[in-house]
Amino acid sequence: MRSSVSNAMALAAGCALAILLPACGESRSQEDGSKPPQQVGVVTLVNAPLVLTQELPGRTRAMQVADIRPQVSGIVKKRLFVEGEFVQAGQALYQLDDAVYRASFDSAQANLRKAEVTAHAAQLAARRSRELNKIHAVSEQDNESAVMAADQAQAEVGVARATLQSARVNLAYANIVAPISGRIGKSNVTEGSLVTANQDEPLALVQKLDPIYVDVNQPSANWLALKQAIDSGRLQSSDAGAAVSIQLENGAAYGHEGKLQFSDVTVDPTTGNFLLRAVVPNPKLTLLPGMYVRAIVKEGTLADALLAPQQAVTLDADGKASAWVVDKDNKVKQRSVRVSRTVGDQWLVEDGLKAGERVIVEGGQKVEPDMLVKAVPVSRPAPAASAGR
Repeated sequence: MRSSVSNAMALAAGCALAILLPACGESRSQEDGSKPPQQVGVVTLVNAPLVLTQELPGRTRAMQVADIRPQVSGIVKKRLFVEGEFVQAGQALYQLDDAVYRASFDSAQANLRKAEVTAHAAQLAARRSRELNKIHAVSEQDNESAVMAADQAQAEVGVARATLQSARVNLAYANIVAPISGRIGKSNVTEGSLVTANQDEPLALVQKLDPIYVDVNQPSANWLALKQAIDSGRLQSSDAGAAVSIQLENGAAYGHEGKLQFSDVTVDPTTGNFLLRAVVPNPKLTLLPGMYVRAIVKEGTLADALLAPQQAVTLDADGKASAWVVDKDNKVKQRSVRVSRTVGDQWLVEDGLKAGERVIVEGGQKVEPDMLVKAVPVSRPAPAASAGR
């Protein structure tokens, strides 16, 4: 019995010693000042192709615009179109009361016939006079007078023809037609209205809306930065014909992609901007002239873009950027970084970091330079294929 008690006591003492030994070891470790490395989350940077885009405000403009104005005066007899519908070039739009112009045309026709008859008679008289002059039956003076009369009569025929042509044109102008194909707006006059030649107010407006222009303004500073990147070979430019995506003013994406047509050659001194114009398909007439849109213009492609998570980059009060990097010895280093634009939740890095380096995205508030850390990779989504600003 006594032996069993002794064994139990020995076993209990052994267990107590086993429990106390780790605690003692931990206490000694804390007294020595050693502790496990701080754990931080890191992302390894990689180079990847990146399409650079720029989002710019713009307005839609009709590709062609024609003011419908009368070229002769008269009373509107008929309106021959439906407001808001598509009209073809040459289609009749208004018919003016053409009674006066038709009478002038008929009179000019009669005058021409009269002049032609007179000219024909004068030519016959001149021919006969020349024949008689050869046999000295008429004087030289009388012969010259007959020839001059024939010439004068022929000139009168020319004047009569010009008058007839003018009357024909005026008569045709009484029928006002569409100069271009497109959508016609509201009519500013009604039947019975008096209109005058070359009046200030147009009768209506015809606009070609498919395709349609989108005019946007780009800051010249952005253009200079873009040009420098292209000249250095870092950026492969899309140039003229670059694809342009449109975002409507309600935030919805427009279903058709346009093409950059041209960029202006003059910078507006008051705004520092210059014009970019895109041609956009508009088959359903979703875009109407004067609408506000946002155009996403593809500037070019970076073959080896370097993107860093925004959590890895810190901006100070002066706007200077920095990042914590874990080196190959798992020690923390602070880097000054230069970034240019955001790409989703990442920064496009221009200088200060390179591919293969590990940047801290979690736990950076607790690190110091040259601190030994335990770097744990943090999973990140694939880099974006395009970047805007």
